[in-house]
Amino acid sequence: MFIISGIPVRFYPLQLPSFYKETNSRDAIIFVTGIAVFIIILVIVNAAKGRFTAPGGRPGSGPRHFSGLALHRLAANMGLDHNQTKMLEFVLRNDGVVDPERSINSPTLLDRHFRQAYRVIERSANTDNEAQEKFSLLFSTRNILEASLGGGNATSTRQIPENTAAVLGVGKDKYPVRVLSTKGENLVVENPHNALGTPIRFPRGGKAVLSFFTKSNKGFSFESRILGTADSADGPVLQLVHSSMIKHLSQRKFRRRQAALSASFYLVYVEDAGHKKGKKMVVDRRRLTGNILDISIGGCSIKTNVSVPSGTRLKIEFAYNNGMNVAALGQILRTNRTGISTIMHIKFLRIPRKSLNVINALVYEYIDG
Repeated sequence: MFIISGIPVRFYPLQLPSFYKETNSRDAIIFVTGIAVFIIILVIVNAAKGRFTAPGGRPGSGPRHFSGLALHRLAANMGLDHNQTKMLEFVLRNDGVVDPERSINSPTLLDRHFRQAYRVIERSANTDNEAQEKFSLLFSTRNILEASLGGGNATSTRQIPENTAAVLGVGKDKYPVRVLSTKGENLVVENPHNALGTPIRFPRGGKAVLSFFTKSNKGFSFESRILGTADSADGPVLQLVHSSMIKHLSQRKFRRRQAALSASFYLVYVEDAGHKKGKKMVVDRRRLTGNILDISIGGCSIKTNVSVPSGTRLKIEFAYNNGMNVAALGQILRTNRTGISTIMHIKFLRIPRKSLNVINALVYEYIDG
């Protein structure tokens, strides 16, 4: 007797001579074929039940097993190579995902899955080199997914999430601020401070331009008017007029994160290395300082009291409290004056793999800045 899909099926040996005498060969073939069809139907029914039973759920309530075929189809559409697809499969399986498409289309779920995978690699890697190699693949996969995800369109300043990082433009000066509230009659942002730490007083009714990026790296900008300042528990805040005239900016290639990091930078010169040796870069020994305001793997913004012209190459260094050091070669794309300070907008030209992994981990908030 055999058990097939919970149904007992008993077979008896055909030992009676009379069977062969009374049954011709055609009847025997039909009999055997009928049994085979019956078994195949039971197997198909059983497989169908398993396919549509979710973990802990009832038959027909959802997918039961991770679909590798669906994952590879999605990965190919997003431009992932073979190794990145395998990394994505590891990330999703590690966090118990059963619906790859749902997770891939959700930035929030992706952040959770990749953060868990980062922790696993951090704990399980046998050597630092192995960890850095896996981190590099992890983040290259995450960045491709980030670039492929769409984001919503902002049509009103009332849709801006609270605590969104923005840049306030007043005249020729630009100030990094955060949006504090969008729910009232007015839009409330941080009141910028001058180099002495005193809140800057802006003329009432003056024109202002606020620019911001969403988490999906879509950029927006709008014009407003300054209504004045108000007191809050955290100090003076600036009140602006709401607007429904929002313009699209070019989309950032990489996710960017606001920061408050002390940094050192050194001027880098390109010199002739001699006949047939081409050019060489020489790093100036003078150490200059500033504060990183925002950062991505594509570049950063540094606020400093030093005046450095656009086009200058810099060696940039900074560190975290946990001792992770970062070094990068960059070039100043443009500068903005803010009082007596200058904000340098820098494009990274070269970053060591370990430094690149640290910046990615900071941007995606897998480590604290």
